[in-house]
Amino acid sequence: MLATMRTPREDVLPRADRLRVLALDVTKPASIAAVVEASGPIDVLVNNAGIGLFGAFEVTPMTTVREVFETNTFGVMAMTQAVVPQMRARRSGVIVNVTSSATLAPMPLVAAYTASKTAIEGFTGSLSFELAEFGVRVKLVEPGYGPNTAFTKNSGSRLEGLLPEPYTALAQRSFAALAQGVSVTSAADVAEGVWRAVNDDSEQLRFPAGADAVALAKALSVAPLA
Repeated sequence: MLATMRTPREDVLPRADRLRVLALDVTKPASIAAVVEASGPIDVLVNNAGIGLFGAFEVTPMTTVREVFETNTFGVMAMTQAVVPQMRARRSGVIVNVTSSATLAPMPLVAAYTASKTAIEGFTGSLSFELAEFGVRVKLVEPGYGPNTAFTKNSGSRLEGLLPEPYTALAQRSFAALAQGVSVTSAADVAEGVWRAVNDDSEQLRFPAGADAVALAKALSVAPLA
């Protein structure tokens, strides 16, 4: 089993004799190529690299928006493109793209982030049909809100300067609503969702992860058409 991190840290990795850890930056083609070459045959690719962004879109620099898309969207596409040839040649393999429950129920102050993840939803749906022809399965895992993860903490660091006074009240209401959530998503929930997606050989595309994401998905499935 191979795990990748932009900057590998032993303190956040589980102790496992069968786990190899390599440095990978999905925004750099040379880094992707080096990891794919060092990995050997890849049976399962889980694209879970991602960065978050909270803030009012009107004051968000386009350089920041592009940074989010480079990792969340183009990085996923680049990694996928790098492994598809070998999976297609073997006529087997699974690609799992991790997005977000924000694609199920958009929220304020995460417009750029939601856009980057929604793009992957469309990409994955189309690719699932494209690669089914060659025996390669493509799935989506949609995690709910996880306030206690490093991902959320790192996202918060991008708040500086992105919540001007006109948006303060909206931000306070949004954060309060999230804090009052009855259920949140844990890392174990996401791992379970990925496991289910990898081992699913049906035509199911989406796998909500976490009780809150599952509830959103169920609500959407029974919602009347507008």
